Amino acid sequence: MKQLLLALLSLFSFFASAQSVTVRDISSLQPIEDVEIRGVSMTLTQVRFTDRSGKADALALSDTDQLVFRRVGYQTAYYTLAQLRAMNFTVLLAEKQLELNEVVVVANRTAEPLSRIAQPIRVFTRNELRFLNQPTMAEVLQQSGQVLVQKSQLGGGSPILRGFEANKVLMVVDGVRMNNAIFRGGHLQNILTIDNAAVERMEVALGPGSVVYGSDALGGVIYVQTLSPRLSSSGTPSVNANGFVRYSSAMSEKTAHADWNAGFRKWALTTSITASDFGDLRQGKQRNANIGQLGLRPVYAGYENRADVQLINSDPNVQVSSAYKQIDLLQKVMFQPNDRTQHLLNLQFSTSSDIPRYDRLTETDAKGNLSHAEWYYGPQKRLLTSYGLTKQFTSGIADELKVIAAYQFIEESRHNRRFGNYGLQHRTEQVGVWTLNADLKKKLATNHTLRYGLEATYNTVQSTAFRENVQTGKIDPLDTRYPDGGANTQSLAGYVSGTVDVSNRSTLTYGARYAYNRLYAKFNDKTFFPFPFNDITQQSGALTGSLGWVTRLPGEWQLATSLSSGYRVPNVDDLAKVFESVAGTLVVPNPNLKPERTYTLDAGIRKQLGERVSVEVEGFYTLYNNAITTQPGTLNGQSQIDYNGRTSRIVTQVNSQQARLYGFNAQLSADLTQMLTLFGTVTYTRGRSLTDSTTYPLDHIPPLYGKGGIRLTVKQFRVEANVLFNGWKRLKEYNLVGEDNIVYATLQGMPSWQTINLRTSYQVNRYMQLQASLENILDRNYRVFASGISASGRNLVLTLRGTL
Repeated sequence: MKQLLLALLSLFSFFASAQSVTVRDISSLQPIEDVEIRGVSMTLTQVRFTDRSGKADALALSDTDQLVFRRVGYQTAYYTLAQLRAMNFTVLLAEKQLELNEVVVVANRTAEPLSRIAQPIRVFTRNELRFLNQPTMAEVLQQSGQVLVQKSQLGGGSPILRGFEANKVLMVVDGVRMNNAIFRGGHLQNILTIDNAAVERMEVALGPGSVVYGSDALGGVIYVQTLSPRLSSSGTPSVNANGFVRYSSAMSEKTAHADWNAGFRKWALTTSITASDFGDLRQGKQRNANIGQLGLRPVYAGYENRADVQLINSDPNVQVSSAYKQIDLLQKVMFQPNDRTQHLLNLQFSTSSDIPRYDRLTETDAKGNLSHAEWYYGPQKRLLTSYGLTKQFTSGIADELKVIAAYQFIEESRHNRRFGNYGLQHRTEQVGVWTLNADLKKKLATNHTLRYGLEATYNTVQSTAFRENVQTGKIDPLDTRYPDGGANTQSLAGYVSGTVDVSNRSTLTYGARYAYNRLYAKFNDKTFFPFPFNDITQQSGALTGSLGWVTRLPGEWQLATSLSSGYRVPNVDDLAKVFESVAGTLVVPNPNLKPERTYTLDAGIRKQLGERVSVEVEGFYTLYNNAITTQPGTLNGQSQIDYNGRTSRIVTQVNSQQARLYGFNAQLSADLTQMLTLFGTVTYTRGRSLTDSTTYPLDHIPPLYGKGGIRLTVKQFRVEANVLFNGWKRLKEYNLVGEDNIVYATLQGMPSWQTINLRTSYQVNRYMQLQASLENILDRNYRVFASGISASGRNLVLTLRGTL
């Protein structure tokens, strides 16, 4: 009887100590979902996971028990009952800088642990994007130190991945490919239409991604997931909202953003609105001898008394004619009738004001006079509408089915006239893009997951042009950038890929894809150019594959290697474009282009030192066949032609014999304490085009670049100091006939540079956060490789965020 009484007393004491726990982010105080809570000792077998509000069910434990709090992306924490009681049962976790156990989507279009994927992948979380606090997605990539971004104007940004840029890097938003039939091979600003304030997560896969994503994924895939609707967790309607206002000094940026989610039991709606106003960008004042006077803006073009004039710039460090405005909208509606079925309607729209093409506006003739009076892009418009279906099955040919049907409308335009010439040229392109993706996933065995799917795309291109006399208003015909009779492309592809756990320490990945592609373009008016053909038709097939191996060794070592091929089918921009790439150089069509192909060997080592230090080193070697590059050409046997009032040499896109690229990337993250983190990343790339006699630099190859810093995170406060750096890009490493833009560099190339930056955030309470950043503290003057506009000088960024 006495023993029974003691047992009952012990049991009562055990449950009397039961207490729910709330887990929050240490700097933002926001709840953290899916935190695993379990006992350290073998006798305490309970396991709990926090819900959306960061709370876990009641935990029964004694004073001597210790609990571990673990979640991917956060540092693991251990607490006893006494410690939890002292913290009022609220646990604060700090983020990790580098997480090797992350779950990613970009590799296979479905969730997969990074530890089972051979391909190198970089992850940008919502918290990291908020802390970076950048005006555009281009600046997010640049400031991350993981990607180099070229800019020809303030309203733009062209990411470079492993020496590939523009149409050789695939961008995917919410499972829909952005690349279209007129993505060019030079520099692109389309990433500007992705609102980073509405991004929930971004993943960058380095190396070929053609097996899963098809054409264009040579350098890698930038996969963006925007805000997802969230159902009510309690069954009763719930509403939450976020917003911020931001000001930055270097460009007089004024940005306002708001997003909100209304969740019901089966329905959820998410809305996001962002509006930005950017003024003329001020470059750094502190110049070294290598940069010289590059980028100074002493004069700019004006129009007074119906005539062009050169106006004196009161501050040559202010890059006059770089300002623009932008607005981004997002609306998603989700219906989830049960746990196995989900329907999603996704609407996105982005537009801007006219965006000055700054690099062209700074060009001068031999006498130092401005070459252009006007050169601007019209509003950059992107409309996305998509319907997505996700279905879970208990049997049959698939466990999971995802279908996305999408339509995109893109409008781009170019408007330019030379100084003293009053004929303003207008060229407008409208592109319609239809895509259909069906992706299926099947667990064949406990150790084997199969994924397969189909993709169909259809692009239409309409191109118009006219010349307007700005003095008289007279309208004249003008040659179009793309075929005036219209153009279209089609593709149909099927793929299969799989993951096999050969053992509990080794994983094999494999994949293959076949695609059929067709392009048609028609030339109606030959007044401006007597082409020897009326239309272009091209058909091609592309087979690509991949094979990877991941080994997880004792001591938290992970070795990964893969062999993969990629391809890019020539699009309308490659095959049928007529445009002036630089003054005096005219690009003309080449109907004989073949698809580009790459063969890449990747090898990487990942090491986890306890739970505090993560190291990752990767190397790659790529053979690049049939590389499309710009070379001198002829039209009707002539190497020069009169175009736009001047004699221009003719160049054309051709398949060069072969090129090779190789390089490495290294990353380090060390949690010196639970509050102090040291981090760094460095990337090196080298590329050479092979000829019969020698090698020649491939264009788009960035110099050595990276980032290093230290971060302190305490309750409600985070501060980071970092150095962003680029090495020299010497003149001998430039491709003089490609897209390296030596005309916008110094006589020695592009000098190395470093900037010191400081970021802070303070969470006033659960509902309000203050952010302040000081970028380029030393006000250094520098320019990113191949860019036609100098980078920001000292920049103070102030942000007020609110959460409800």
